[in-house]
Amino acid sequence: MSTGDLMIWGGAAITLGGVIGLFACVVYVLRVRRAGLEDAALRKALQKGVLWNMSALFVSVLGLMTVIIGIALS
Repeated sequence: MSTGDLMIWGGAAITLGGVIGLFACVVYVLRVRRAGLEDAALRKALQKGVLWNMSALFVSVLGLMTVIIGIALS
């Protein structure tokens, strides 16, 4: 395997991790909304969900950039 191929597969794995994180964020937010929390507690819990969402999205973007660099190198 060449360096480009390794970067493609590594980037795909990183992207998959980010997508799994995005699905986990959706599940977290649905559970928080169904918990029936008061407004302040709900807001705080959803802010935590937004932080995890942005982190997972960032990981996905890094993985996709790695895939693109791998394609360019192969």
